[in-house]
Amino acid sequence: MLVHGAYHGGWCWSRVRDLLQDRGHRVYTPSQTGCGDRAHLLDERITIDTFVEDITALILAEELHHVVLVGHSFGTRTVVGVADRIPNQLSHLVFLDGGFPTPGQSRLEVMTPAQREARIKSAQESSGGISIPPPAPEAFGLSAPDDIAWVQRRLTPQPFGADTSPQKLSHEIGNGLPCTYVRCIEPEFDGVGTAAHYAQQRQDWSYLTITGGHDAMVSNPRAVANLLESLA
Repeated sequence: MLVHGAYHGGWCWSRVRDLLQDRGHRVYTPSQTGCGDRAHLLDERITIDTFVEDITALILAEELHHVVLVGHSFGTRTVVGVADRIPNQLSHLVFLDGGFPTPGQSRLEVMTPAQREARIKSAQESSGGISIPPPAPEAFGLSAPDDIAWVQRRLTPQPFGADTSPQKLSHEIGNGLPCTYVRCIEPEFDGVGTAAHYAQQRQDWSYLTITGGHDAMVSNPRAVANLLESLA
């Protein structure tokens, strides 16, 4: 199951999904509430718990077991939340160039004062505080014109409530499951440096790198698919 990051939707995994399905894997690429093809559900009630419930409910409704749960960017936070709730349904967690939550705090709380002020201002000016407008595709490490155009057409605002709501965890990040952190290195994305360092220090995790920018599932889908298949 492949979980997208901020401003994206399940669509961002389509190239990876097609490769994995062609190799016989069962692949899910859900969009979280208010994002992607579910952008029409955007409202001020969405929180990080909403995102976690989206994925948890799908796994339970489909009665899935031995799930390799993959989170990209902000989606890593969702994956951590799902693993905290239903570890017995999962077999491996993969964090693709993602950030980790600080238990009991919101993402907004752990930003610098300048970052926090800028984000609140952006949300207020663009939507009355409901969402954050997406940046240009180049911010995700994309450089090929076709990739930039493809992503530009699909980006949607990120529900601001996912930033402002605290993420409560009952267990350590990963909840004892096998975990692999994958850092995208060409170019590196500054926003996940702290998380990547944390992952490198976890002796019980694997740490890998992959050629491609932050949106490697768009710019280098074959490498991402090969890596995920090796972990599965």
